[in-house]
Amino acid sequence: MKFFPVIAILLLSAAPALAADKRVFRIDGLIATRKGGEVTLQAKGAVETGGWSKPRLHLIHNDGHVMTVEFLATPPPPEMTVIDGLVPVAATAQFRGRAASVHVQAEENEITSQVLR
Repeated sequence: MKFFPVIAILLLSAAPALAADKRVFRIDGLIATRKGGEVTLQAKGAVETGGWSKPRLHLIHNDGHVMTVEFLATPPPPEMTVIDGLVPVAATAQFRGRAASVHVQAEENEITSQVLR
């Protein structure tokens, strides 16, 4: 019981950082390849302003046939001055498992691609 307050504080302090990620504005390209038991994804897209950081691909679901992924990044803090305009972002990720196709979701669009061997 002594550790419950410490664990609660750690979880609450980590939640805003996890909740801060948002989908990027759009995805423009996707390459999905499989080697052994891993699927490698390379995604390119854009965000609407400067100041975005840590673009990443987050696995939502994989049923062995279709892998569904979100293209996320951390938006700039509200007090930061940023440029308005499309800014390119890219992310690469490797996921264990198999899939015949990959479906990647962004805020305004989504792309589905076959997994190349």
